[in-house]
Amino acid sequence: MTTPQTPPADDRDLVLTRIIDVPREKLFRAWTEAEVLKQWFAPKPFTTPFAELDVRAGGSNRITMRDLDGNDYPNAGVYLEVVPNEKLVFTDAFTEAWAPSAKPFMTVVLTFEDLGGGATKYVARAQHWTIEDRETHEKMGFMEGWGLCTDQLAEVAGKL
Repeated sequence: MTTPQTPPADDRDLVLTRIIDVPREKLFRAWTEAEVLKQWFAPKPFTTPFAELDVRAGGSNRITMRDLDGNDYPNAGVYLEVVPNEKLVFTDAFTEAWAPSAKPFMTVVLTFEDLGGGATKYVARAQHWTIEDRETHEKMGFMEGWGLCTDQLAEVAGKL
């Protein structure tokens, strides 16, 4: 796995780009099948005990991460765009059926570009509502956490 650079679109974005030696169809499955997503979504040693995904534009997702002390961190959102094997866009600005969330934080744009030979250019772009939200996410360890999860994603998807 290599890490090329993809520049942020603006100062509210955080971007992680990887070349992963796994076909994009498998990476997309790992993002869109709940039982597969639960195997890699949270950075270890966290786990993902619950995932419910309605993968379609307007469909909701509910994913819970759990830490070693048993504390749960629920995440809810809505898919805005779904292009099979190419692109997923989701946001926490809505929780379900276009119900606004209490505090929108980000919209995520995932792209899966087929590079041939079973390799995929994977780009995860987190677009934040404010510069302060981006800075908060950066301080939370976006690059490290999302990087670890991307390693886990590649490992799990490679076995599909």
